[in-house]
Amino acid sequence: MKTLIVQIKCQLGEAYNVAAYIIDKVIPCHIYSISGHYDLLAIINLDDEIDPGVFVNTQLHKVPGIAETSTMIAFNAFTP
Repeated sequence: MKTLIVQIKCQLGEAYNVAAYIIDKVIPCHIYSISGHYDLLAIINLDDEIDPGVFVNTQLHKVPGIAETSTMIAFNAFTP
């Protein structure tokens, strides 16, 4: 299992629609509204056979209302 932490900048007024679209049509995940340069934070768990770069480019970047993303991959270094 791979964990992606994706910061999402939305077009004006689209944050709720973007969050709902991702959860309903792309992948079940945790999405938070955040302050700062980005509007949403998505924590997405992918199966090991799914390439994170392909997922972000073919799934997330096609969501209506997304203007920009910044993706981090989390490593489980501290959990036994």
